[in-house]
Amino acid sequence: MKAMFSLFGIPVSQGIAIGRAHVITNTAMETLHYLVPEEEIEGEVRRLETALLAVREELTTLRSDLPEDAPAELGALIDVHALVLADEMFSKEPFNTIRARRYNAEWALMTHIEEVSAKFDSISDPYLRERKADLEQVAERVIKALAGVKEEKPIVASESDQVDLIVVAYNISPADMLKFRESFFKGFVSGTGGKNSHSAIIARGTNMPAVFALSGSLPLIRQNDWLVVDADTGVVIVNPSTLVLEQYRAKQVTQQKAKRRLSRLKKMPAQTKDGTAIGLMANIEFPEDCYTVVDNNADGVGLFRSEFLFLGKGSGVDSFLDEQEQFEAYKKAVTLMKGKPVTIRTLDIGADKVVGSTEKSSVLNPALGRRGIRYSLSEPDIFLVQLRAILRASAFGSVRLLLPMISHGSEIDQALGLLDKAKDQLRTQRIAFDEAIQVGAMIEVPAAVLSLSLFTSRLDFLSIGTNDLIQYALAIDRVDPEVVHLYNPLHPAVLMLLKMTVEHANKVGKPVSICGEMASDHQLTRLLLGLGVRHFSMHPAQLLKVKQEVLLSDLTVLAPKVSHILTLVEDSEIEVAVHDLHQEEMSI
Repeated sequence: MKAMFSLFGIPVSQGIAIGRAHVITNTAMETLHYLVPEEEIEGEVRRLETALLAVREELTTLRSDLPEDAPAELGALIDVHALVLADEMFSKEPFNTIRARRYNAEWALMTHIEEVSAKFDSISDPYLRERKADLEQVAERVIKALAGVKEEKPIVASESDQVDLIVVAYNISPADMLKFRESFFKGFVSGTGGKNSHSAIIARGTNMPAVFALSGSLPLIRQNDWLVVDADTGVVIVNPSTLVLEQYRAKQVTQQKAKRRLSRLKKMPAQTKDGTAIGLMANIEFPEDCYTVVDNNADGVGLFRSEFLFLGKGSGVDSFLDEQEQFEAYKKAVTLMKGKPVTIRTLDIGADKVVGSTEKSSVLNPALGRRGIRYSLSEPDIFLVQLRAILRASAFGSVRLLLPMISHGSEIDQALGLLDKAKDQLRTQRIAFDEAIQVGAMIEVPAAVLSLSLFTSRLDFLSIGTNDLIQYALAIDRVDPEVVHLYNPLHPAVLMLLKMTVEHANKVGKPVSICGEMASDHQLTRLLLGLGVRHFSMHPAQLLKVKQEVLLSDLTVLAPKVSHILTLVEDSEIEVAVHDLHQEEMSI
């Protein structure tokens, strides 16, 4: 009997999966390196051209064969991979390297992928940093095509005896998820990736248990090993004992019953027991995400991260989505929401974020550099194009405009001045838009909290981005393994910043919402309600869990308890109090 042992990674979704390991090898890690004879260089170039063409056709087939019930994210992410494939790092640079250095095709390709991947490691934004995985996944496909390796077919019922499968791979791509959709796979274990990777987004969107970042220990898992994937805690149990299996199967049954109960809440209004209406909205990256938003009966889109549309467009200003392309994307989201509000955040890129820029940043700390509104104001032509596209979309439904990373009143004034210019241009062209479009700002910098009157006197609403607010307040990079243990959303300073923002907005009658990860964590819902938060925006998959907390909450009971929590100064005391608040029974 094989010995049982546990591995620990990052939980990127929730739930428990039990099944046999289906291990996918990483072809790119086994790339050969050799010099090509002078007379064979053009033949090597043609070999790479053939492989790239094969991968393009493969992605086109995947896109066209998507089933109707496929998660909305899949089609958009396959499109991103197609755009990555069209970038110069695939379509131009490797060919130059083959001719100049006589590298074989695999070596030439991986040379450029490794160079670009290294740059991604220094990006401050967690989502954009993890786009490195998309590069590696596309490279994996090209390497397989060069080697003549056909795509691994999913195990079918006759081969697996209808046993559930756990996909185990060094790097799981969105296409891998589609490839195994019709088999008996129930979860994912990946050597790389984090909570903001494309695959993590899909895992959460489909409620599929997944644990990532097991690179060092991944080789310990063998083909057909029994696995328990506990995506609630980030634990993977290999060769579990009979007793452990029974315990986790019992947990599975309990979770499945809970999911069925949650589904009954879709049509219920989000209202606390004392009768207070709470707005529950969704965060999206692509227009297609709105299908899931509508299915979960959200009150609208609280955050449309527009920069996602630009990922994979290559480099250079000309690679930016033009006005019509942006307009069509925004209009699609607005139309799908059928009158419910769609809050579109302008580009949150800059400094080390290479979308649409060929410049190589020399900024030592990109998180403190030219990003968010700073980037947009420094590139007014690009900003005006986006503002015009958003304004045009506002003619087709309820649209709100959200400005990221604001810290100065002058930034608000400049942004509003450019918005007025965009409106004048559209009026001159007699193009319809919402003249009264609402404009808000992200509260992500402690300086913004300490000067809230600058915001509420100029703008219509506020949206708190807790991820960056915590990072900047505590001076901690939340993805730096050396200090990540210090990243704490319940730090007393963070709670005070939230309280100050919510109290000020409520006092002056300006709507304020929370759209960071704290809004998605149902264990913090009661805390936020007690702080005065009445509008939340989160990943669509978390909506029903948060709604359940809202329905069980009584604000008259929560308010004094949260006031007491705000008097605590020790992290451990606050964590215990918040845990008790979440666990407290509030019977009807």
